[in-house]
Amino acid sequence: MVASHVSISVLAFFFESFDERGKYKQYYFASTFLVAKVVECLLQSQVQFMLQRINIRTRALMVTMIYNKGLTLSCRSKSALTSGEIINLVTVDAERIIDLIGCLHSLWFGSLSVLSALFLLQKILGFASILTLAAIIVLVTISFSLLRCQKIYQEKVVESKHARMKATSETLRNMRVLKLHAWEMKFLNKIIGLRKVETEWLKKCAFASASISFYLLTAPTFVAVATFTLYMHYYGIPLDSGEMLTILAVFEKLQAPIYEIPNAISMLFRVNGSFDRIVSFLGLGDLPDDVVKRLPREASDTAIEIVEGSFSWDSSSPNPPTLRDVNLKVDRGMKVAVCGTVGSGKSSLLSCILGEVPKISGSVVLCGTKAYVAQSPWIQSGKIQDNILFGQEMGKDKYDRVLEACALKKDLEMLSFGDQTEIGERGVNLSEGQKQRMQIARALYQDADIYLFDDPFSAEDAHTGSHLFKEVLLGHLSSKTVVCVTHQVEFLPAMDLILVMKDGRITQSGKYSDICQSSRPGFGDLFGAHTLSSNDSKALESVVRSLSKEIGETSSGKQTEHKDGNKVLQNGGGGITDLGRQLVQEEEREKGGVGYHVYWTYLSTASGAVVIVAEIVFHLLQYGNKKLLVWATGAVFQQDNPPFGAFKLIVVFLLLNIFGFACVAARSIVLAVKAYDTATLLFNKMHLCIFCAPVSFLDSNPTGRILGRALQQCLGNVQSATSSIIGLLVGIAAMSQVAWQVLLAFIPYIAISFCFQQYYIPAARQLSRLAGVTRAPVIQHVADTISGRITIRSFDQQLRFQETAMRLTDVYSRSKFHSAATMAWLRVRLDLLSSIVCAVSLFFIIFPPPGTDPCE
Repeated sequence: MVASHVSISVLAFFFESFDERGKYKQYYFASTFLVAKVVECLLQSQVQFMLQRINIRTRALMVTMIYNKGLTLSCRSKSALTSGEIINLVTVDAERIIDLIGCLHSLWFGSLSVLSALFLLQKILGFASILTLAAIIVLVTISFSLLRCQKIYQEKVVESKHARMKATSETLRNMRVLKLHAWEMKFLNKIIGLRKVETEWLKKCAFASASISFYLLTAPTFVAVATFTLYMHYYGIPLDSGEMLTILAVFEKLQAPIYEIPNAISMLFRVNGSFDRIVSFLGLGDLPDDVVKRLPREASDTAIEIVEGSFSWDSSSPNPPTLRDVNLKVDRGMKVAVCGTVGSGKSSLLSCILGEVPKISGSVVLCGTKAYVAQSPWIQSGKIQDNILFGQEMGKDKYDRVLEACALKKDLEMLSFGDQTEIGERGVNLSEGQKQRMQIARALYQDADIYLFDDPFSAEDAHTGSHLFKEVLLGHLSSKTVVCVTHQVEFLPAMDLILVMKDGRITQSGKYSDICQSSRPGFGDLFGAHTLSSNDSKALESVVRSLSKEIGETSSGKQTEHKDGNKVLQNGGGGITDLGRQLVQEEEREKGGVGYHVYWTYLSTASGAVVIVAEIVFHLLQYGNKKLLVWATGAVFQQDNPPFGAFKLIVVFLLLNIFGFACVAARSIVLAVKAYDTATLLFNKMHLCIFCAPVSFLDSNPTGRILGRALQQCLGNVQSATSSIIGLLVGIAAMSQVAWQVLLAFIPYIAISFCFQQYYIPAARQLSRLAGVTRAPVIQHVADTISGRITIRSFDQQLRFQETAMRLTDVYSRSKFHSAATMAWLRVRLDLLSSIVCAVSLFFIIFPPPGTDPCE
């Protein structure tokens, strides 16, 4: 860092005092410069690679923490957040916190750069360097105000992005309903409107960034003008070319710290929102672990026992508890039916046995393992077999018995891949009856001691429901303890115990015959309502049959009925549709290079010509300005009758810099506006394709995969690429004016760089694609777990799902690590190559032709 400042002054000194006797000193200087640059590039490459490793590890840590917290959230805590908001914590807020790591590094490194620059200025300018320190303090203070304005815009960007992602997630998850009602365009316009709001804030943020860039580029110029003015006014001592170039180089080096120091501090405030969201999420209440006392199966003959239990979903609410005065004792092997009207507390009773409802008083004892079948089926994205096994080892005989008992064999025979068929997200390509039977099969295969069923036959017709009751409850689970919530009164005579619930209490309990003979209200009303409903259903069926005979059935949308009684539309409206291939395909990576027409299309859309011209003008003005200043310095300070005064020189220097920086600001604004317009155009096209796609496309592509595309901004590094290329060309042209032999050093440099490119670009391109492919499963797994956390906890599968989450996160982290390693590989080689080229150029330049002006 210091060597680059000092080398300019030393180089100018060699130009002015060149002789043959001192050439060995010049060789020594060039060699020392090469060693210093090599050490610098090695250290910087190592630091950047270490920062990337820290970023990857921090990301993995935060994703794992958020995932584990989501798996242990209580139902009351989860109600405060949507699944989309939790996914945003992983995809947006975690990434923002990771960006802070690099800024924190810039904070201390930028402070060190300022101190070294002030030290060099003090050696050259003496007391006048105090003004530089004062100017830096003022500029940093002003930077805070500008960055505070940018922070407000960025917070609005985050809020609008959260709103858009929430709407997109909810829309994708309910796309089938939207298509059935022909509401796709209405919701698409809503999402595009949210994107428009986000883009407006992004553009405002881009204008703020361009203003900050203009300010930071002009800041060193104003510091230089103020310093030169003070120096010439008080000292009047002439500056030679080497000192002038050194001062300009130091001021240019101050440009980065003036931006990085306040930006790092401002970043601390900007990520406060992300920190607060993640910390508040991690601080939400977990599922209490003292609700249920778990005992081994051999500890007692009583499988379930609740004594004076009172439970409430919200223990702080003044309302009466959800369940109160519950006393229940279920012996091992009993079949218990829970009946009651809607809202009587049937599902809450199962939830309190699972430990999902906070306990106010009483005790719950559970002896043995448990399995749970929810009222709303939860199906994990993946193969049918994996959903049934659910972490257990495969046993062929046991597996076949479970399929037979759950009437799934007929459905699997319809598929080319059988139970290896990939099912869509949340089982969207399955009928409700198939999802329910798959849930039951998953529970049966666990071979648990206690089974809790929450209305398992509600999605089945009478024939299939009777089959399941006979084969599952009375057959496969004949020796197991079963607690079943049901509205099918016809199954009650076969149960050992019937519980009738009303208003959160168990009002009646006993065998079917005892309850029927009881004079207490409750079960009789329920039985009468069921009988009336059955009579109404039979009357409705007779009307439908008579109308069908008169009108006749149309061929479109004709229904066929399977032997198990489930109806499936022939046009694919329900059930599994066999297309001769897996419905959910593995995400494919593109191969090969990106065509040049893609870059040209982007540049032409983003007004690339304006950007390139502005960049060329800026670099030419920068080079011409330095040359003018150094030449004029000699003309003003080294002549008795200078052609113009020093203050006129400073004014010209200031105006040229302002004009050059205005070109940069115009470039930044045009590029940002056009880039966001291009991104919005691509965004609208992508979402139009998604909303117009058939349902089969949405079934075969999980939501996490689509959300991964919707999260990304379609922006490129056009600005940095054009700036680097044009800056390199201008630099080569400037050095070739001093010694044309410099061009000989750049020819092998360019050739070797192309060789590196042949290795780097294919690997980096594929690694970037791999990172995109491996990111979607992480998002999908988080979404699946959040929606199915109760089922996962009821099967005691938390550890397995946590291991899966860590494995998916590791896969994604590996792709990011290899990308970082590939970048480090390229960086260290290009930096070493650049150092060698600079040293070779220096060998040519330190022996310039006679009469060469040092300002060159």
